[in-house]
Amino acid sequence: MNISIIVPLFNEEESLKELFLSIKNVMSQNNYSYEIIFVDDGSEDKSFEIISEIAASEPKNTVKAISFGRNYGKSAALSVGFETAKGDYIITMDADLQDDPSAIPELIKNIEQGFDLVSGWKKVRFDPVFTKNIPSKIFNFVVSSMSGLKLHDFNCGFKIYRKETAKSLDIYGERHRFLPVLAHWNGYKVGECIVSHRQRIYGKSKFGVNRFFNGAFDLATLLFLKKYMRNPLHFFGMISFLLIIVGTGILAYFGFVWATTLKLHIRPLLLLGVASVIIGVQFFSIGLVGEMITNLNTKRKYTIKKTMGIDVL
Repeated sequence: MNISIIVPLFNEEESLKELFLSIKNVMSQNNYSYEIIFVDDGSEDKSFEIISEIAASEPKNTVKAISFGRNYGKSAALSVGFETAKGDYIITMDADLQDDPSAIPELIKNIEQGFDLVSGWKKVRFDPVFTKNIPSKIFNFVVSSMSGLKLHDFNCGFKIYRKETAKSLDIYGERHRFLPVLAHWNGYKVGECIVSHRQRIYGKSKFGVNRFFNGAFDLATLLFLKKYMRNPLHFFGMISFLLIIVGTGILAYFGFVWATTLKLHIRPLLLLGVASVIIGVQFFSIGLVGEMITNLNTKRKYTIKKTMGIDVL
């Protein structure tokens, strides 16, 4: 069994050596064949120097160190890590020591029950209640309700993936919060496993309150793309139809008034009718442009989990 462990990091110089030794100890105790991929997301401290020293001190290809020229975000770090990983199972975990490497065997045990992705669930958390715990519960409830995937902790960085699952995910922006959702929508089986959560010892959290607003916008984007990516005119056309119907009804009323009284006064309702028709036509045009852009991309992406008798597809 080959296992790749991806550790995205940003300014975590104090915790890296301790984290590495903890991971190494767990992997050695369980006789796992493994590689550790540290992805430095543009750190401004000595993080890359430390992971480079660790990589140089270990057998070849056991530890890999990647450094970005600037801070691109966790999604970018995970994306590069997934591309680099060679293991049959890919584990992601944070570098701040709040994820306990001793949970790795339990994650592996869970994924071997037939899951394609198992997400960690920090059932007992040691984060600030009002700035993290409560907003996190609200976020998880909303995502569960709108995505159709019932999990307690979408944003937990401690996860395990089958290789084909991880490499099928299209990650950019801040989509790392929704990787279980993307896998679920791609037809993969997603599970959950309780993992311990430890108090932060070094440094401070790199995520502020704005992450919840960004998460809400990203969720809205994903829901829109899931339903209307291939048929944007279905969305814009529906809005266009409603606006044109309303606008035409208003204009028909004023047309009747003018025909019967030969008088027509400019009123807000008349302007609303004209604006509704114009905006409705614009929405329809946007939908048509979206359809043309979609059809220019002739390559379609489908999730293929298994093949038989086929070498290359």
